[in-house]
Amino acid sequence: MAYKAPIDEAKLIEDLRNPATAKQGFDTLVRLYGEPIYWQIRKMVGSHEDANDLLQNCFLRVWNNLHSFRGDARLSTWLYKIAVNESINFLNKERQRRNLTAGEGGEDYIIEKIESDPYFDGDDLQKALQKAIASLPEKQRLVFNMRYYDELKYEEISEILGTSVGALKASYHHAMKKVTAAISGLV
Repeated sequence: MAYKAPIDEAKLIEDLRNPATAKQGFDTLVRLYGEPIYWQIRKMVGSHEDANDLLQNCFLRVWNNLHSFRGDARLSTWLYKIAVNESINFLNKERQRRNLTAGEGGEDYIIEKIESDPYFDGDDLQKALQKAIASLPEKQRLVFNMRYYDELKYEEISEILGTSVGALKASYHHAMKKVTAAISGLV
């Protein structure tokens, strides 16, 4: 994960569940995980504005569903899962709005967002990298971003996505080959 400092998740969960400390606990949660969750969403949807909206939706969902968090997984894993699901739902709605089926140019939306985003401050190589990642199939893009940028272990990604470690390794390998091929002529 992007946030590496030690955190007492058990204490944070306790604070979140206690009505007297829930607001303070939620503020801590947003402060600790807001930025890494934002970037996870942003890498999926490509747009700063969409990522901000989805981040707010994500934390609203967290706040409204704290009572259902069983603690079977780490709190951060639960947050990433919610963020991934919010992003996938958003992208599916965008495909429907554009009358596209899965795998039928839905990635073009993300590429358009990268190209038109006034907050994107990367150079041409960075833009080419982002376009290459955006052109990956959704699952490969998810795995690539979580492994490459967030430096999550395959076991953590497996918990978030509900996919076997072997399948994740294969997805990452294929994604890495595609991204490398896409930008190899620019380096």
